[in-house]
Amino acid sequence: MKIISFNFLWLIVFNFFILLASHVSYANAIKQSKGDYEDKFRQLDEDLPTANVYRNAAGEPGHQYWQQQVDYKIKAQLDEDKRSLSAQLQITYQNNSPDTLKYLWLQLDQNIYNNDSISSRTQTFSTSKELRESTNGKPVKIGLQTLRKQQFLADTEVGYQIASITYKGKPLHYTVVGTNMRIDLFKPLKAGQNISFNLDYQYNITDQKSVGGRAGYEHFSEDKRDGGNDIFQLAQWFPRLHAYTDYEAWTNKAFLGTGEFTVEFGDYDVEIDVPADHIVASTGALINADKVLTKQQQQRFSEAKNSQHPVFIVTADEALENEKTGTEKRQIWHFKANNVRDFAWSSSRKFIWDAKGYHQEGSQQPLVMAMSFYPKEGGELWEKYSTETIIHTMKVYSKYSFDYPYPVAQSVNGPVGGMEYPMITFNGPRTELQEDGSRTYTLSEKRFLIGVVIHEIGHIYFPMIVNSDERQWSWMDEGLNSFLETLAEREWDAESSWASEPRDIVEYMKSTIQVPIMTQSDSILKFGPNAYTKPAAALNILREVVLGRELFDFAFKEYATRWKYKRPTPSDFFRTMEEASGVDLDWFWRGWFYSTDHVDISVDRIYKLSITSQDPDIDFKHERQRESDKPESMSMTRNKQESIKSWRELNPDIVDFYDENDEFTVTNKERNERAEILQDLKPWERDVIARAVAENKHYYVLEFSNVGGLVMPILLHMTFEDGSVEKLNIPAEIWRRSPQHVNRLVVTDKLLKEVVIDPSWQTADVDIENNYYPRRIIPSRIEAYKEEKSQLKIKRDIMQDIKTELNKPEDEDTMLKVEGK
Repeated sequence: MKIISFNFLWLIVFNFFILLASHVSYANAIKQSKGDYEDKFRQLDEDLPTANVYRNAAGEPGHQYWQQQVDYKIKAQLDEDKRSLSAQLQITYQNNSPDTLKYLWLQLDQNIYNNDSISSRTQTFSTSKELRESTNGKPVKIGLQTLRKQQFLADTEVGYQIASITYKGKPLHYTVVGTNMRIDLFKPLKAGQNISFNLDYQYNITDQKSVGGRAGYEHFSEDKRDGGNDIFQLAQWFPRLHAYTDYEAWTNKAFLGTGEFTVEFGDYDVEIDVPADHIVASTGALINADKVLTKQQQQRFSEAKNSQHPVFIVTADEALENEKTGTEKRQIWHFKANNVRDFAWSSSRKFIWDAKGYHQEGSQQPLVMAMSFYPKEGGELWEKYSTETIIHTMKVYSKYSFDYPYPVAQSVNGPVGGMEYPMITFNGPRTELQEDGSRTYTLSEKRFLIGVVIHEIGHIYFPMIVNSDERQWSWMDEGLNSFLETLAEREWDAESSWASEPRDIVEYMKSTIQVPIMTQSDSILKFGPNAYTKPAAALNILREVVLGRELFDFAFKEYATRWKYKRPTPSDFFRTMEEASGVDLDWFWRGWFYSTDHVDISVDRIYKLSITSQDPDIDFKHERQRESDKPESMSMTRNKQESIKSWRELNPDIVDFYDENDEFTVTNKERNERAEILQDLKPWERDVIARAVAENKHYYVLEFSNVGGLVMPILLHMTFEDGSVEKLNIPAEIWRRSPQHVNRLVVTDKLLKEVVIDPSWQTADVDIENNYYPRRIIPSRIEAYKEEKSQLKIKRDIMQDIKTELNKPEDEDTMLKVEGK
């Protein structure tokens, strides 16, 4: 019996490895072993995960798709004086997977600031060149912001302090691993079961202006209140369950600062205990407005539901008066949010609060309250544009995806430059204080506010609802959202020059610091261009050049609706876009998302061809003209100038047939040869020649080379001698058999004067000069200037400080607004 069992087990193991080997063999079965041919159109399915019952080959959730659910009941207390938060959680975890779980993994994002976190231990400093120069007496610069962060972390105890984790009153064993925590269950959690446990904790809120990050407090020392005031923006503020997925199991990769979050949907019931004079903005619907708002504020809120313009719930004068004094009294704000993947909130006595109702006819959420919260420092800029931009964003995004499904959408001004959570966003631009005490704003601040509100409210769609894995694939939310942001910015101001275009990614595309878009978030070298601008440009090109708007918009909306409240992967997006559009796009995904090739298509030469009629009386005439068009030999020209007589001119009496006729004179010999050729042709061949001669069309062969390696459609703009213009868009498949060089025959009725590839700069071609044939004179400018050396040094120092400020890894979204756009 033992022998039989052993042999049976051995047979299973043997068959497993045979299957594994055959899969690896299949994946590598296609190999170019001779020549240098590269198949740019090789099908992507051999590299994508195999379709299964969870995610099918069409790119939609399979018939056995599942995802976990995690519900939270939270009671939180904000200690304003100590800038500390404590909370008590009741977490209910529903195991919808087919697997049995022996432990749970939670995210402890605040632990990123601990000295022993991977992020802290792997921070880099300076460059080798600067350090080498420092040995010669030259000082190495260190930014004040770097010192400020170091000093704050040295003075403050950071990270979560876990007080207890219990199940039915009994302590659960847990292990903290950097920014993660494993909770060991008393007994395995089987498929279909759930478990509820309690977790109490506390942590000190960080000074966002000191350490950066996506949350924290900002202090206003100049306020009249003794000790000043703070704005608190609380995110990643409670231990959250990691996602457990069909494609990765536990998504418990450490939080390093760049790759964001992978979390589960659930229902939240949250009570927030704050000073009684604070105004709280939060994920979810406020369910005790009668307890925390005055009757006048409740009345204003009701009026705002149908107002044509935002209505102040808390006016500027009321906020200014409120921030002058504090109170010892406390107040609990109670919020509920259903089917959200996270929860964030903000609290301050400084907040002005305005609101306006957004009506979605025929929607399951017919009324959405768009609301903005901002201090006096936000001023007229926020009053005019924040709430209106929220509504504009929902209108545009809903057109390309689905109706906004939540009861509120909010924009909150505070220390964080730009960050998103379900129903609430943190946005940074403000007015500038003038010498006379008034406040104003620049054009750049106006554009920044409108752009960042569109971007962050857009994130409520992607990834807060279409719940992609941000830790692995930043482009799936940042890139898709940046693409839609551009559409919304264009619809905000049709003449705007600040929306991203394919041309904006050219410098990055040709650089050597580029990495594939599919690179994991924490390994990207230039986060802004790679996660934001390049994928947005790619989708723009896919919509405007490759598919066209109708096919693209249908497919994109299909993707959004398929994966609403679900977790898509890149393969789901790629497959949906192909399946719904009916167009093979594997070449596009390979080039734009899996490689670092760039677009550089050159028109190298154009040949003008002539149709031979086989009639010497016609053809020889053309040959004589072609010979006549050639420039005269310089020797012949100078001989004439020097009156040098040729032998023939000196002996005019000696002539023959060849002196009186050139080589293009037609004789019966040529005519007889033509007759013999025509005799050998089939009737249809003679008809084709006769018609071609009669039509007198012009035949051109255009020679193209793919310098950048990224195959793309060739967008031709042809100008003719009569001034008319024709466009010819050649699909990318022209490169399928010869990805480096191709020739194209173009037949026209008119003489061709000039050819230009992509004159509208739609394809992110990195070298537009080789797009012209004949080549054009390259336009440029010369500017005379005189710079004092000391002024130049000052400017360089300022730029270095700016770069130091922007290179804070924790506050990615703020940095990316500048770097990516």
